[in-house]
Amino acid sequence: MLHHIELYVSNLEESREFWSWLLDKLGYQLFQRWEKGFSWKLGDTYLVFVQTEDEYQEPRYHRRRTGLNHLAFFAESRDEVDYFTAELQKKGVSVLYQHAHPFAGGKDHYAVYFEDPDRMKVEIAAPE
Repeated sequence: MLHHIELYVSNLEESREFWSWLLDKLGYQLFQRWEKGFSWKLGDTYLVFVQTEDEYQEPRYHRRRTGLNHLAFFAESRDEVDYFTAELQKKGVSVLYQHAHPFAGGKDHYAVYFEDPDRMKVEIAAPE
């Protein structure tokens, strides 16, 4: 089982706004909050978000460079994937791979793909 993931972000407030509603809807609970970060927990696993110090802001993150490509979460159903898709669009968040949505991951993989404020790809997938 995964213990935690720690992500450094370029703008803590933007990331807090983006991730808080999403993680809340996925069943996570706010776990910790401090001046330079926050974390959300589900079961024994938690996600930590920390403000990147100015001297480390460049080069900017890009999911196609070496390192983390994306985080993928389970939805409870296809209807929940559709709910997240609609909410993301209301918030002005671009859904990736529009030409193949919601089957961009293959004909048996129902999911929505999008980016956080630092352009990290996030996926929410329905159970198969």
